[in-house]
Amino acid sequence: MSALIECRNLFKTYQMGDTKIRALDGVSLEIDAGEYVAVMGASGSGKSTFMNLLGALDRPTAGYLRVDGSALDQLTPEQEADFRGRSIGFVFQQFNLLPRTSAVENVALPLVYAGVPAAERRKRAMTRLEQMGLAERYDHHPSQLSGGQQQRVAIARALVNDPQILLADEPTGALDSKTSEDIMALFDSLNREGITVILVTHEQEVADHAKRQLVFRDGKVVEDRS
Repeated sequence: MSALIECRNLFKTYQMGDTKIRALDGVSLEIDAGEYVAVMGASGSGKSTFMNLLGALDRPTAGYLRVDGSALDQLTPEQEADFRGRSIGFVFQQFNLLPRTSAVENVALPLVYAGVPAAERRKRAMTRLEQMGLAERYDHHPSQLSGGQQQRVAIARALVNDPQILLADEPTGALDSKTSEDIMALFDSLNREGITVILVTHEQEVADHAKRQLVFRDGKVVEDRS
């Protein structure tokens, strides 16, 4: 059985004026379904570039990248959008919620793009909000929610399409330490349910929740530890 994520000799180069910046420099690795992986490294190490490639938000300059059966370097823009909607749930540091929209409407947004009928959208969004312990806050706008509650809404939105993979970029970066622990306990629980969790972090306490840690430096994976 092939891995859920396969990278072979993956490169990503950016042109900055007359200078070429190699953000990824020959990364090769595999991630199996159900793994819980922390991606670590200093600023500029390549960890965020790696995450963007996994989520089909960017394309590699060279190399082979297959995620959940899709060769991401060969997809059309329409196929990329379909892949993201089908396979990937995104969680960001700043939540990225629509400020004038209720929690349930924020969670249901990916289903709008997927063409799911309104009644089914609301049902599925409410189910995910209930899973996050926020069913009674369904009609609240982001300004009426705490930071931790907003991140739970964002996680519910990431899960509403039942993705194979949850990609989280510094998911606790805007939260206090107690709320961060609560959010990480939620990721732990989601991974136990079988979701593949990959999170970018520079905090060792966050990375220690994962079962595998990939450390990037100068575009290379310098450590791969369990």
